[in-house]
Amino acid sequence: MAENYDVIIIGSGPGGYVAAVRSAQLGFKTAIVEREHLGGICLNWGCIPTKALLRSAEIMHYAEHANDYGLKLEGKVSADVKAVVERSRGVSARLNGGVGFLMKKNKVDVIWGEAKLAKGQGGAPQVVVSKSSKKPMEPQHPVPKGVKGEGTYTAKHVILATGARPRSLPGIEPDGKLIWTYFEAMVPKEMPKSLIVMGSGAIGIEFASFYRTMGVDVTVVEIMPQVMPVEDAEISALARKRFEKQGMKIMLEAKVAKVEKGANSVTAHVETKDGKVVKITADRLISAVGVQGNIENLGLEELGVKTDRGIVVTDGYGKTNVEGLYAIGDVAGPPMLAHKAEHEGVICVEKIANVPGVHALDKLLVPGCTYCNPQVASVGLTEAKAKEQGHDIRVGRFQFAANGKAIALGEDQGLVKTIFDKKTGQLIGAHMVGAEVTELIQGFVVAMNLETTEEELMHTVFPHPTLSEMMKESVLDAYGRALNA
Repeated sequence: MAENYDVIIIGSGPGGYVAAVRSAQLGFKTAIVEREHLGGICLNWGCIPTKALLRSAEIMHYAEHANDYGLKLEGKVSADVKAVVERSRGVSARLNGGVGFLMKKNKVDVIWGEAKLAKGQGGAPQVVVSKSSKKPMEPQHPVPKGVKGEGTYTAKHVILATGARPRSLPGIEPDGKLIWTYFEAMVPKEMPKSLIVMGSGAIGIEFASFYRTMGVDVTVVEIMPQVMPVEDAEISALARKRFEKQGMKIMLEAKVAKVEKGANSVTAHVETKDGKVVKITADRLISAVGVQGNIENLGLEELGVKTDRGIVVTDGYGKTNVEGLYAIGDVAGPPMLAHKAEHEGVICVEKIANVPGVHALDKLLVPGCTYCNPQVASVGLTEAKAKEQGHDIRVGRFQFAANGKAIALGEDQGLVKTIFDKKTGQLIGAHMVGAEVTELIQGFVVAMNLETTEEELMHTVFPHPTLSEMMKESVLDAYGRALNA
């Protein structure tokens, strides 16, 4: 006889485990199915361990520029690649264990194995769990003790939170040795001398930044006319200038058409916009051309679940076209970000529970952060998108070079840019490049969520001396009232 739950969640990434916690808080008997590692890609192979790597690179950068701060370090600064990777994996393992603790604390059953959907009685989907084909990442990420295993489980509500995986291009498929995905790029056994990064989205540019800071000769190949294509063009241009000053080579409106493999190197045939082919040889190539949802082998076709271009179609609250089945996070479409997945998980479960005041996620208010050097962060419409949508706009800008805290930190290169609707005064976009902007952006996210106007922001007191003062100055600049520029 199948064990019954109120809610079963397939996948324990940020969307899945947060949905499980909220489900348990609301009194539902809850289980979560995982085939490989608690915390999903984000905690184990994405957001968290990459930030640990980037932190090591940041410390190395400061050590190499100690003289800029009046300090003297004896000898040449060098990286112990094994130790850097071990630190990153240790950070990941700590958070992986934390998810296990949260499941136990909230009395969420963990079911270990691979899940497949089947039609149950009354039309509600059943979850059939078989032995996982994936091996837990021993010794750091073992199977938690006391978990359940293979069997058939039923629930009135089943939530897909199966995440996404790296997309690969035909003929340039990753092989784990010469052509890497972010999996291999995160755990190098030794530092390559040269590297080609294919794609300049968040994943590609973060790895390009990490490896360049570590002294690797890096070439980024991007098919679009700007690096980080989703960002505001002005912010992107400033970031590119900083990248190139650091020695990074960037090829725009170019694509890797073919790759030839050597014994311990790759040669990329790069087609430029004028039709020419440039051959670039490097030790390794990172394929960072996006991700695709994990919708295969879940039984979606048998249930008639509607999908579109590799993602599950939902109604804004996670509900699919099949009664009792929901989808959240990357598998439900862009933006494919951990914090978006978490919020969708909460919305989905609260909608199931009929919690008052639940509303669909406004994806325009989901911030994007890229943790390269310099950092990039944004929310809302770019200047080009605002104009495209017919907004009559006011744009404010404030340079890091005019901010006392930035100068004191030795981080005086950057920009804060704000975009307002001229008619209503509503903040409709905010874009930043520079030190710690990934921490600053949330101020603008809150403001936009509250539909704050320029007048309210102008009358908000920001502490001095802080980087956050630039946010207010950018607002003032949009209305010709900047005080420090």
